[in-house]
Amino acid sequence: MKESWSSLDTFEPNFRPLVVIELAKNTKEETREWLTRRIADKKANGGAQLLVKPLITENGDQNIYLVGASHFRLLLGAETVGLVKECTDNSMRTFTYSSRKTFKDFADDNHSFLTMAESQYIIKHELENLRAKDEKIIPGYPQAKLYPGKSIVRRLLTNGILVQIFPLHDQEELKKLRHTWYGRVKIGYQPLDEIRCYFGETIALYFGFLEYFTFALIPMAVIGIPYYVFAWEDYDKYVMFATFNLLWSTVILEVWKRLCAVMTYRWGTLLMKRQFEEPRPGFHGVLGVNPVTGREEPVYSSIRRQLRIYLVSLPFVCLCLYFSLYVMMIYFDLEQWALDYHKENESNFSSLMLFVPSIIYAIVIEIMNRIYRYAAEFLTSWENHRLESSYQNHLILKVLVFNFLNCFASLFYIAFVLFDMKLLRQSLATLLITSQILNQFAEAFLPYWLQKRHKKRMKKKMYSQKTDTDLSLAEQVSLEKEMGTYFGTFDDYLELFLQFGYVSLFSCVYPLAAVFAVLNNITEIYSDALKMCRVYKRPFAEPTANIGVWQLAFETMSVISVVTNCILIGMSPQVNALFPDSKMDLILTVAFVEHMLLAMKFVMAFVIPDKPRDIQIKLARLEFESLEALKQQ
Repeated sequence: MKESWSSLDTFEPNFRPLVVIELAKNTKEETREWLTRRIADKKANGGAQLLVKPLITENGDQNIYLVGASHFRLLLGAETVGLVKECTDNSMRTFTYSSRKTFKDFADDNHSFLTMAESQYIIKHELENLRAKDEKIIPGYPQAKLYPGKSIVRRLLTNGILVQIFPLHDQEELKKLRHTWYGRVKIGYQPLDEIRCYFGETIALYFGFLEYFTFALIPMAVIGIPYYVFAWEDYDKYVMFATFNLLWSTVILEVWKRLCAVMTYRWGTLLMKRQFEEPRPGFHGVLGVNPVTGREEPVYSSIRRQLRIYLVSLPFVCLCLYFSLYVMMIYFDLEQWALDYHKENESNFSSLMLFVPSIIYAIVIEIMNRIYRYAAEFLTSWENHRLESSYQNHLILKVLVFNFLNCFASLFYIAFVLFDMKLLRQSLATLLITSQILNQFAEAFLPYWLQKRHKKRMKKKMYSQKTDTDLSLAEQVSLEKEMGTYFGTFDDYLELFLQFGYVSLFSCVYPLAAVFAVLNNITEIYSDALKMCRVYKRPFAEPTANIGVWQLAFETMSVISVVTNCILIGMSPQVNALFPDSKMDLILTVAFVEHMLLAMKFVMAFVIPDKPRDIQIKLARLEFESLEALKQQ
């Protein structure tokens, strides 16, 4: 018999705080009482049926609340969100409370059956699905309108009543994770299972991909070193290097799909059913009825959205692309000036001046990328997409198009218009190394330094980080709520995407590109681990089965790399010598080879299964058992 929300009490004698809710300091008393009542009320009455307690600070403020849940409530929540756990027969199945005894390590008194990250994800899901029933306004704030079905948390956020919601760190587990992850310098694999248990699948997959990509770069780096040492000016020998590049860029992405499937099956997210997507927080419109769910929710005309996209967003993106090309031409003017200056002076200083334009241009590129990112986020939000997935796809498309042109346009121009391989090598090296240094500084070292400064300004009774496990709960919350917010893996994947472009598109003229990428990624693993554990608030876990649209982005880049490397091979003196009389024959031959390589690439992608054979069998067996169960019913 299936347990209902109201059939059992969810009272927990030992309250364990999992999530922190911070309200604005001037929040009215009636608003606080109404919100806490809705959080604690039973599901049958429209509540979340969670445990909530105020955290009273020294100055008497009650704007911070701790949220937890009983063990029984978390188990029912695990069934609601569709968590997949391992059974006693070693298979992976969707958790249900009625069949809880069949799951591995389950016991009624075993509160560690669900990880802390899973528990916090369940609480986040319940809070986000806390919806208005008969209320027309938020009590105490007549301007904050409500209607049946409106998310209460989202309305509180948009009206500035709710400051933030974040999960608490587990100081003991965090200390263990820091020690095994980056506490000592070692050459080895990351503790991905421990990262997943603490931060969730999305972040664990990013670090898994970063680690895999770093190992995949090693063959390119090993082959590139002798090419750099022994054949620096002999571009003919780069034909073999470019050919290897073509196969490498295809194989590593296909192998990653298989590794990703193995990891996510073990974690249970490969089997998770995607729930019906709710409207994103920023979506607005007139109140209407969803024809699929029958629930009341905002409705916005798709025609108006398309007009905003094609009449405003698209022209703005094109204008930004034009501006990027204009800045690129200024860079080439500076390159010409530096070259003329070097010819006139022929000194060590003039030799150094040859690198100045590229360094300045690399810094300008990073600044433009970051400014454009804010503009792209504003425009995508203004387009008013209903679903979070649609919002993310449009945002990623805008950012990738601009970043690709901004970072690689100058290299394409040098290679295929100026035909200057020496300048291409110099520009590629400068852009790659400068961007890596700037990213490491902006994403890890600067936030870490600012966080250290903030901790020094905390109250004297706050303990230092070395004894942070001894902090009281109030001190821990006060410390964590002031930490920076981690906004997801978007920027991290974007950095890897651009790095993949530098390595796969033009590395045949600068073989050390893979070497610098490997060195950067090794430090990136440690710096990203540092910022996750010590700089940012703990992010909510987000179940995911793969790296999403980034897989398509990397595959698209690998297709472009095939075209680029084929043209570079066709431009080499070695290949040109084979067609002394007819350039048209050369062009047709290069085009034919390029088409054959693309065909081979797609054949390889088709032949290499996305999932290993054993995973396919396990998934097929689960599907067969589900069909048999339906027949018996």
